[in-house]
Amino acid sequence: MIHDNSQLTKGIQLGLEAGTVDVPYLLLKYYKHLNLSEAEVMMMIHIISFKEKEKKEFPTLEEIQFRMSVPPDQVIHFMQKMMKDGFILIDEKIDPITGVQSECYNLQPLMEKLIGSYVDDMLLSESSSELDPIESSTEMNLFSIFEQEFARPLSPMELETISGWIDHDQYKEELILAALKEAVFAGKVHFRYIDRILLDWSRNRVFTADQAKEYSQRFRGAR
Repeated sequence: MIHDNSQLTKGIQLGLEAGTVDVPYLLLKYYKHLNLSEAEVMMMIHIISFKEKEKKEFPTLEEIQFRMSVPPDQVIHFMQKMMKDGFILIDEKIDPITGVQSECYNLQPLMEKLIGSYVDDMLLSESSSELDPIESSTEMNLFSIFEQEFARPLSPMELETISGWIDHDQYKEELILAALKEAVFAGKVHFRYIDRILLDWSRNRVFTADQAKEYSQRFRGAR
């Protein structure tokens, strides 16, 4: 089929505007450790995409299967297995305005298992003589420092956010701690604000704690 340039350009634009889906890094890293198959992970990603891009918190099995290359009975088997093994829950919720009851998939148990695999991995690395013990314990201390500043245990999603800063965004531990201190100084100790600080620093080529301190001083002086 032949397309003219205008159609092609419009198609590319619409494709880019469709956006992306946030797939948890720990899912890609540890699904094998949890004995999940590629097809099962793909089903999880489709559930995430339905929620993020189409605001469907409870897509039907037929809708999920339509986007996969496996037969319908396999999708049913995957879903039953995920629920039996404690990876997925189905929650009921009631709209506070309309009072309408609905169901939604809850992937929080999956995230908790992934966080558990991540922590196990760090503990294993910490006990290995082949790795620098100071380096391997730094990430564990990082979690403890955050819990100390927040004055409470971190949630699985918060733990995954910190691990994402380290593994996916490649932020140095010292820079993450500097961002935490900046949030404390500003009186805005929450993860969204800390993430905005790190993103701003990254855009302005701030990569160390010393550079962050200098950048923050300049920023405050300009206000």
